[in-house]
Amino acid sequence: MALSVPKIAPFSPIYRLKTLIVSIIIFTTFIFVSCAERGSGGDELYREILRDETVARIKELGKISDAEGYLERTFLSPASMRAAELIQSWMQDAGLKTWVDQMGNVHGRFEAANSTAEALLIGSHLDTVIDAGMYDGSMGVVCAISALKVFKLNGMQGKLQRPVEVIAFSDEEGVRFQTTFLGSSAVAGILSGSALQISDKSGITLQEVLRENSLEATEESLVDAKYEPESIWGYIEVHIEQGPVLESVGYPLGIVKGIAGQTRLKVTVKGSQGHAGTVPMFMRQDPMVASAELIVLLESLCKHPESFLAYDDQCGGFTRESLAGLVCTVGEISCWPSASNLFLLLY
Repeated sequence: MALSVPKIAPFSPIYRLKTLIVSIIIFTTFIFVSCAERGSGGDELYREILRDETVARIKELGKISDAEGYLERTFLSPASMRAAELIQSWMQDAGLKTWVDQMGNVHGRFEAANSTAEALLIGSHLDTVIDAGMYDGSMGVVCAISALKVFKLNGMQGKLQRPVEVIAFSDEEGVRFQTTFLGSSAVAGILSGSALQISDKSGITLQEVLRENSLEATEESLVDAKYEPESIWGYIEVHIEQGPVLESVGYPLGIVKGIAGQTRLKVTVKGSQGHAGTVPMFMRQDPMVASAELIVLLESLCKHPESFLAYDDQCGGFTRESLAGLVCTVGEISCWPSASNLFLLLY
């Protein structure tokens, strides 16, 4: 199928909208082609669903927030639960069989004539970071629902050769419990029972939050959320690029070949507390200063790893290839007792 896109000034608002439309069309045309019989005819892509309704729904989700003035929707928060209910209603509108699992993931499924065939999973996450963009996560969920709605309306649903399931994962960002991928980890069967006892900044455990939302929150319920690998044919996710690379080179679309692996560390820098006006500079052990130096060093290491790390494989060093794309950040700093006339302990 040939697609013709009119020339528009790069990266203008209308260009971004057209990019989203093209993404959805490609998603609809090619993702499902291996799940339905060919030669069924009918190339109508229902522009009002794939463009107008999809964009409107993404914007609607972008207004569901726990905060005033910016988008914040963390794991099983009131806004997250409202978003989950809305997404489930959209799935039902598309003709999907829906349910919510014991980790709060929202599922919608088209069965095929061969219901025992391996399923294609499509989805993304419904939670957000603090002060999030409205396309992050939501676009992948809404695009999948829109595509399947078109399949229903044009009669292609009955021609599916395998089940297709949309999942809106309850947690990907890990903001609330500082543990990422709670939703998908449960589906993958790699979330341990001990995770139920981790707590948020308010001291509320994951188990308590789940039970507050009428979910079982037991180790057995985590097992029930697991999908066996042999039941899955594949997983596809449409996602906004979380970086400037595609835009900088003028590409509207990209195919992901890898993903950044996260390691999160909490570092405590200890020094000697003292009076800011009376302790001589040469006698100070100020952890704030040491921390600033560490942050700058970390930044330099990730920008120029060849200047810091060994490459001798015989000595167990790193290969140059393994350091390609190395990134890092220091996202949060807190100090104690936090007074302007003291130099302090930093966490």
